[in-house]
Amino acid sequence: MNTKNKLKVGILGATGMVGQRLISLLKDHPWFTVVCVAASDRSAGKTYAEAVLGRWTQKEPIPKNVRMLKVFSIEKDMNIIALKSDFLFSAIDAVKDFIRKIEETYASLGLPLVSNNSAHRWTEDVPMIMP
Repeated sequence: MNTKNKLKVGILGATGMVGQRLISLLKDHPWFTVVCVAASDRSAGKTYAEAVLGRWTQKEPIPKNVRMLKVFSIEKDMNIIALKSDFLFSAIDAVKDFIRKIEETYASLGLPLVSNNSAHRWTEDVPMIMP
């Protein structure tokens, strides 16, 4: 699959440890390319490299295609994130009520979303994948 046929992925909670790991795992992925990163308002507006400066936890450096991406606000920039992304990974680190609200809102915008969180573990119409 060439780059133009890859699914454009957005990562919610991209500046946290799990978000960073997702970014590392998706580097050079054959099906996905990270095109959008989102985090709290504290990181919004910065480049990804600025937002994680001194906090990058991975052994490999930040992937080149992600370093200069603008960090969007998980809450305030939902429509922009939805327009840029075909698919979302959620690594939001917050209270479960907040996570449920945010993930449900993105899903209502028509975006498939895979979450690393347990906030929807008992939600009836949300499938759980056991690796």
